[in-house]
Amino acid sequence: MHNIKSVGILTSGGDAPGMNAAIRAVTRAAIYSGLKVYGIYRGYRGLIYDEIEEFSTQNVSNIIQRGGTILKTARCKEFQSPEGRQCAYDVLRRRGIDSLAVIGGDGSLSGARIFGNEFQFPIVGLPGTIDNDLYGTDTTIGYDTALNTIMECVDKIRDTATSHERLFFIEVMGRDAGFLALNGAIASGAEAAIIPEISTQVDQLSELIKAGFRKSKNSSIVLVAESPITGGAMGLAQRVKEEYPGYDVRVTILGHLQRGGSPTANDRILASRMGAAAVDALMEDQRNVMVGIKNDEIVYVPFTKAIKNDKPIAQDLMSTLRRLSI
Repeated sequence: MHNIKSVGILTSGGDAPGMNAAIRAVTRAAIYSGLKVYGIYRGYRGLIYDEIEEFSTQNVSNIIQRGGTILKTARCKEFQSPEGRQCAYDVLRRRGIDSLAVIGGDGSLSGARIFGNEFQFPIVGLPGTIDNDLYGTDTTIGYDTALNTIMECVDKIRDTATSHERLFFIEVMGRDAGFLALNGAIASGAEAAIIPEISTQVDQLSELIKAGFRKSKNSSIVLVAESPITGGAMGLAQRVKEEYPGYDVRVTILGHLQRGGSPTANDRILASRMGAAAVDALMEDQRNVMVGIKNDEIVYVPFTKAIKNDKPIAQDLMSTLRRLSI
């Protein structure tokens, strides 16, 4: 067994509500197990430039309810090069840090996998992304909060959509995955969701128009994933103006509203469980794995599976949305 004595924690990529709860959980579970804990600021950039601070339990007090990440996050091109990763490894050796907990999405875990393999360094990943697009876990840290934010925003937009009898395209995040758009549409009672997984098979806008856009209603709301595959809300609105000029169409792009806010109870509990499980994995000498959750049970997924495999959309959700939007 690898004799782990310390763990460094970093957050990378896009921030997600619940990251602070995960930082708190890793810190306190590690200290409980007798490990030293180091907070690494600004992701892999902080690893290279030695922006590192030793953490105590006080460093993570009163953060479970806060959105964003107290460790900050940043893009880091240097880490993509062997020289940059060597510099990061040298910093870890000099600091006496002998394992890492990386909280982030697909890109963050891809970097962790490469680094772990290059230097045989123990790393455990936690899925922190609002897109919910990592394979091997039912849900990711931040997804539930973002979904609730979308639902609340659509509820407000529906008031004005109904008042003016308009068609609204509401763009949500999800460049490669339509989980937010699809489940957001179901939760908010929207008429349709246009997502990248289906756009590769059919022209969803044409299908919706052919269906009559629910002629029994005087307004319609359609959630659109921001993916270039769907064309985005602006692209679809332009198509409607050119091809179907009879519709009064408006666009709302929710943008970074979806990333912010205090995490829901579900995200706080999920992040806490995953953070504690990450420390367990390191103590058990597991490497290059992501902590996931399946059927409410903690699982460990190899980075190669979590990153390379596409997470499928449940087809019954599409059917449910179609049936309930009449």
